[in-house]
This record gives sequence, structure tokens and C-alpha cells, in this order.
Amino acid sequence: MKSIENQCDTKVFALGGLGEVGKNMYIVMYDDEILIIDAGVMFPEDDLMGIDYVIPDYTFLKKNADKIKGLIITHGHEDHIGGIPFLLQTVEIPTIYAPKMATELIKKKIEEKVKYNNFCVIGDNTKLNFKSMSVKFFSTTHSIPDSYGVSVTTPNGVIVATGDFKFDLTPIGPMADIHKMASIGKRGVTLLLSDSTNALVEGLSASESKVDETLSDVFSRHNERIIIATFASNVYRLKHIIETCRKNNRKVALFGRSMTNNVEIAISAGYIKDKDILITPEEANQLPKNQVCLLCTGSQGEPLAALSKIASGTHKQIKLMPDDVVVFSSSPIPGNSASIGKTINLLCLKGVKVYTNTSLSDVHTSGHGSTEELKLMLRLIKPKYFMPVHGEYRMLKAHGDLGIECDIPKENIFVLQNGDVLSLRRGRVKKNGSIPASDVYVDGNRIGDIGNIVIRDRKIMACDGILVVITNIDSATNELLGRVSITTRGFVLVNENEKLLLKIEKMATDIIKRYLNSKKTNYSDLKQEIISLLTPFISDETGRRPLILPVIMDIKR
Repeated sequence: MKSIENQCDTKVFALGGLGEVGKNMYIVMYDDEILIIDAGVMFPEDDLMGIDYVIPDYTFLKKNADKIKGLIITHGHEDHIGGIPFLLQTVEIPTIYAPKMATELIKKKIEEKVKYNNFCVIGDNTKLNFKSMSVKFFSTTHSIPDSYGVSVTTPNGVIVATGDFKFDLTPIGPMADIHKMASIGKRGVTLLLSDSTNALVEGLSASESKVDETLSDVFSRHNERIIIATFASNVYRLKHIIETCRKNNRKVALFGRSMTNNVEIAISAGYIKDKDILITPEEANQLPKNQVCLLCTGSQGEPLAALSKIASGTHKQIKLMPDDVVVFSSSPIPGNSASIGKTINLLCLKGVKVYTNTSLSDVHTSGHGSTEELKLMLRLIKPKYFMPVHGEYRMLKAHGDLGIECDIPKENIFVLQNGDVLSLRRGRVKKNGSIPASDVYVDGNRIGDIGNIVIRDRKIMACDGILVVITNIDSATNELLGRVSITTRGFVLVNENEKLLLKIEKMATDIIKRYLNSKKTNYSDLKQEIISLLTPFISDETGRRPLILPVIMDIKR
């Protein structure tokens, strides 16, 4: 690890968000002041078995806790606020500066984990002043209300972080403040950190109002019960669906914890006003089908989400009807296509009509800008230096190429990894060392103590199963008592592999007797010998390498 030198420089680096979609966390540091921008989580890939969340490594912040002046939140999505409960358990944050909607979501998120109430609600005209730095905000368009970009003025130049954004000229919510963005760019920006999520998507993203029209058309053409699955965090979509239901004399029943929580928060914050239109699942079952809309989670085929349970017939409150209409008002997150396809197949088997987002049916649009919108942001901000953020490496690289198209010199574009440090001095930027920025796993209530060995063992058990060797030994006489017992789970079918299990039992017995005859009494060594000798034997016999767990019972006779 290289050290960060020259404390008079302004330092900028990411603890999360580079080379990945999620766990956004960016640091601006000058002298003895640190500002944190966002604190998100990332949801684990399939190979991280049993892991609930992936969060950034907070080691740097722990070592420099006395310098932290505040946490600034751009908007209320999980990949920007989901890490806050874990961050607050690790370091003391003087104040969380967050938009109204994000503030309510954060309060709900942390209420069961940590006591904290030092919030400052930000808006378009908020200005934060610290000893050496100041912060201003500009509104952006995204799929959740109160989304902002951040402009940080430091002694070495101005840094702009866009947060997540798109440019929608006919949005459901407020317009992005393009004039303010242009004004910031005109005054001069040293470094831009810009959202790269859709840097590989050509053209312009569809307007939310186009989705509005398509969903309205679905409601007007169907008298059947309508079930809509969408992201619970897309508050503007939820707002439109509820308003469309009111226009079509339909009541709305909510399914899924996150859906219920987000709608409640949106109502309390004033973004959704049709509170009386909401009904319970029991009431939904009593009404005529042309007067009901079910709004639920599960747009990504999550097996425990409401729509998946409805599709499989395991939901306790809702059963599918053959003439139901199901709308996936979402697009597949990479890696989820198979799960979504499985859910759609189950729905079609039940005879329901399914709408997905296709060229013939615009029932979803992204909250992230496509290539032309990313270029527009670059043109408005006109940065001298550019650091693409929030995206896999291919997305960051593609966004960097867009920067070159927009006349930013190639040598002024930094496609970095988490932990790589940029130093700003008197308007010039260069790469300057790195800090630790590894992934930290959250498994239930445990944070960070789930190592690679645990993940590896979980993979082995999932693929090859487990084999338990149980033996009783009299430590006083160094004698094996009774037979060695072999128990397996997920390895082989016991009834069909009795000969194999007898071979394993005999070999384990021989290993144990040979060890005991050598007068050794270190049971840890014996366990290791059982594992090391049985593993190749079982692999040759079956082609599998189960997790072998020796259990030695010390019996005193």
C-alpha cells in the first residue's frame, strides 16, 4: 500500500462503486477534513452463498474518524444509503446531510440497528460550509424523488459528483436543474465524478411519461384484475400507478415489505396523496376484479418476493385467476434473467396475460442516462478532469471514451479501482497512491468476519455435500471404541451407495487405528489425517470432493 502524501492536496477516492454496480461511497479529503458522499451496499452474486450484503471496507475512515465532518447523500436508493447502518456502527458521523425522501428512508432503515438522529435535510438552495470546503447541490432526474448532484469547492478546485441521473424533458416529477448545472460548469469544474451505469446503452433513455402512457393504456383495455411488479424504490412509478388506479376506479393492495414501507414513507412525505385508495389483501379479495390492482415486489424473480409466491401458488393471501393481467414494470438486472423467465413461465402456465418491457410495450424506463445524456452532462459541467464512477469496468471505460468524444484529453480521464487516490493541487489532478478498499461481507448480524474459507466451504457443501466421520476413542488407553460412523448430506444417496460408504468406513477405521497405534494423542492432527487421506480416495471413487468433517468423541470408561 502506498501512502497518501502532501496533506495540502485535495484527495478524492472511492471506497466502493468502481468496477461494480452498487456500494457507492466516495471520499473528498482536504487536510483535517473528510466529506463522505453516499454509503451504499451491493447485493451479493450467486457465488457468495449465505451473504446478505457486501459493503465497503471502512478501515480508512476508522483510522481518520476525527476528520469526518459529515456524510452527504445524493438520493435514497439502497446502493447509496444501504450501508449507513453498518457505517454508523463503525465510526461516528457528526451529521448526515440528505434529501427529504432519503432522510425518511434512512430513519426507517436504522431504527432497529442504531440510535442516531443527527440529520440535516438538504434542498436545491442548501449550502454547507466547513473550515476549508463548501458544498452546494443541484437537482437531477432519477427514479426516486429528491435526487441531487453535489458540487464541492476545495482550495485546490471544484469537484462535482452527479449521483444517479438521467435527462427527461417530460418527467413525472420535477425537471433536472439544467441551468444550474450549466452555471456550475461555466464557473469552472476541476474534476467530475459521473454515473456510468448505462454508458453501454446507446441513444437517449425513454421518458417516464412514455411509461405513463403505456400503463394507462393497459388499464383502459383490461377489465380483469391487474397485478404490477416494479421496483419498490421507484417512487415516481408507484405514484403514477396509484394515480392511474384512481382514474380507473381501482383500489390498490400492496404486497412485499419494501413496497409497503416505501409507499408509507412516500405518503408521509407528501409524494403520494391518494392514501384512501389503498386497501388490505382481504378487502382486495372481496372486490370485483375490475376494481382491483395488486402492486407487489418480485420484478426480478426473487424467490421469496410476493410475485414469485403468487406465481407458484404459495402466497397465503392471493391466488391467481386465469384472466389476471400481470405487468413487469421493470427491466432485468444483469444476472436475473433466468429467475424472471422462470416466474413468467409459471404465470403463463396459469393462463394469465403477461406484459414485459419490449419494443412493443414500454412499461419501464431506466433511471440512469444513456450515452447521449452522459455526453450532455459532460458538456454542461465541462470538467478539466474526469473520473467515471458507479459501474463495472467496461462501463467506466465506455464512459471514459465518451469523455474523449466530448473533448476531454485522454490523459485527463481516470478509470480507476476502489482505493485509487487522485490528488488535486491548484487545479491539476494526478493519481497518487492507494488505500485499502476491499469488500466486506455481511452475514446476518456478523460483519466482516466471514472469510474466504467460509465462502469456499459453503460452495463445497452446495456442490459436493458434506461427509461426517464420527468416532469414539478412549484417551486413557488410546483405543477405538465401537465402529466408525459415516453420515452424509448432499453427497450420495445412502441406500444406493452402501458399498461405497462401507469402503469409506473401513478406510477411516484403518486411518484411526494406525494413528492410535503410533501412540499419538493430538486429535487435531488425527482429524487432518482423516481429511487428507479420505479426500483423494473419495475423489477417485466418485469424482466429488465433499467437505469432510471428523468428529472425535473422547470417552472415559
